Amino acid sequence: MNRCIPFLVLLLSLVGTAWGQQVPGGFGNTGFGATQPMSTTNTSPSGIDDSTKVIYGPTTTRYILEDDVLNNRRTLYPVDTTMDEVHRFLYVQRSHNLYQDLGALGTPMHPVFVNVPDQLGAQTGYTVFDAYAYQPLSVKYYNTKSPFTDMYVALGGRNQNILRFDFAQNITPRWNVGFAVQRFTSQKQYGVAGTNDPNKLLAQNWSGVIHTNYRSKNEKYTLLANFINMNHSLDEQGGVLSGTSVTGETIIYNYTGNSRLTGNSVGNGYFTSPNSSEIRNDYHIYQQFAPAEGIQLFHRLDYKRHKNFYQDTTLAVNAGFYKEILGTAANLGDTSKIVLDARFRLLENQVGLKGIFERNGSAFNYRAYLRNRIYGQYTQYATGYAQSNEYETRRFETFLGGWLGYYFPDSLSQITAEAEYQVGGGYRLQGQLTSRLLTAGYSSIFVQPTLLQERFQSNIINWRREGFNLRGYNHAFGKLNLRYRKLQIEPGVNYYLLTNYVYFDQQAIAQQASGSFSVLQTGLGYRLAAGKFLASGQAYYTLQSTRSYLQTPPFFMNARFQYEVLYAKALYIQVGVDLHYKSPYYANAYMPITQQFYLQNSQQVEGYILADLYANLRVNRTRLFVKLTHANQGVLQPGYFVAPNYLQMRRGFAFGVDWYLFD
Repeated sequence: MNRCIPFLVLLLSLVGTAWGQQVPGGFGNTGFGATQPMSTTNTSPSGIDDSTKVIYGPTTTRYILEDDVLNNRRTLYPVDTTMDEVHRFLYVQRSHNLYQDLGALGTPMHPVFVNVPDQLGAQTGYTVFDAYAYQPLSVKYYNTKSPFTDMYVALGGRNQNILRFDFAQNITPRWNVGFAVQRFTSQKQYGVAGTNDPNKLLAQNWSGVIHTNYRSKNEKYTLLANFINMNHSLDEQGGVLSGTSVTGETIIYNYTGNSRLTGNSVGNGYFTSPNSSEIRNDYHIYQQFAPAEGIQLFHRLDYKRHKNFYQDTTLAVNAGFYKEILGTAANLGDTSKIVLDARFRLLENQVGLKGIFERNGSAFNYRAYLRNRIYGQYTQYATGYAQSNEYETRRFETFLGGWLGYYFPDSLSQITAEAEYQVGGGYRLQGQLTSRLLTAGYSSIFVQPTLLQERFQSNIINWRREGFNLRGYNHAFGKLNLRYRKLQIEPGVNYYLLTNYVYFDQQAIAQQASGSFSVLQTGLGYRLAAGKFLASGQAYYTLQSTRSYLQTPPFFMNARFQYEVLYAKALYIQVGVDLHYKSPYYANAYMPITQQFYLQNSQQVEGYILADLYANLRVNRTRLFVKLTHANQGVLQPGYFVAPNYLQMRRGFAFGVDWYLFD
């Protein structure tokens, strides 16, 4: 009977109806001085017994992360009840502006600086909607003394709205199930005929995760499992067209203008627009068994099904948009439509041996594993009005890896090293030292190009680059953590040496740079808390040996100034301003057909200080925010571009509520 318990746990969890506090696309700590919410143990009333005593709250609802279980870290996290950064409800803001989008919620996102691959093996290359999906390795697994519910709603400026509902509950003291569901939408800010236009919807997203965790009575067996689904769709606009005033003057910041991509009317006030979509179904299982002290067997299993889709059934109307980008690379033999359907399937299995030995307050941790991947990508594309063609890539990959860690007796210092080798080509090395004063490390990865970088075919743009060499990323980094009274500063440096770098050229076609080039980035994070006043932020200065393949802003800055007050001994209030600035640079443009960002040198973007005014409030454990986004619009200029041809959202008023229930 006991042998059936793990199987029953998994089966029931996948059909159960519960969920825990999750946020899709969590970015984690995103730079020098990046401030993360601090957990609190405030015990204001939530769960009450027959004697009116408080018995349920943040201290009775905690969660674990798979990475901690894998590395034998006994860490339990309480739910966050602080007000810090509650007002940052958009994904770019959650990343501390280290990602760019196309100006609105739900649009494609892209890293501002160097993006180092985090794993070996070929990937699909479709990543612009990653941030909007729950990630299998970031799911929170709960242990609750009572049912836990988190209800969140953000009514963002200019109709950018997010609704999220989380629930988790222990079935037994050692078995918890949960689920999370999120729905968000955004509306077009140009290219529509007023607020009553039935085609005003820009992006919409449904995301969800079902998760469970179980541990045996003797603590020898542990199971973590989740299922993730995302359905994301976007009407592609291609940016905004410049307008002309009655005096003949060109209007650059044409917030009410036409879009560069458009559609045709199909009757009843509706028309077909070029549109992209992505559907994900990810299944993930982690389990471990400890037959003896210091020895554990672990197993990971992933199965993924992803679909990326693009269509433009009005190609004849939009041919000029594609010709402008593709130039002589365009092949517009058939001008009826573009239809692309790329489907990716992956089965990944990892088995290994790990363990931890503790002595005199210090600990030694080890891990060794074998990983296999079987995957295929099948792509179908239109070649005529009623004709299609297709191509497919199938592969099997094998990896060998190991991990070592030593934890010093002070419990704050550790040194780790990791190595992974892909049979037949590619490797990954990483080492890091973490202490109270210093964090420093080095990583090196040589990895295959993505499947999309290797090959892409459609009726208007094609390439085949199966002879690309392994891409190399060498990264050395260091950061100091210095404190003087109430001031904390974190100076740091990142150095990258990029070899055989793959990029998309000015015609949006995949190319590989020969040789190597370097990127040097210095940074400073700071935090000053003086009484009720807080000042914090990050700044980066970036130098590159060449900008022929990678464009980044030379100077980057975030700053927050905040003041906190207590009203009527019950209402906590934070009022402040968020500032963000990037120096002008030729940021990558976006090609909707391939869902990739590509080089351009015709339009500089940014060069503008963005100011958001906000007030965060908390009553007991209910958190609220009000926010005036882009508050300084029109003060110095009408607006600015966040990506070529894409305007930052205009000034808007946002409101949000995050409500915890512990019973």
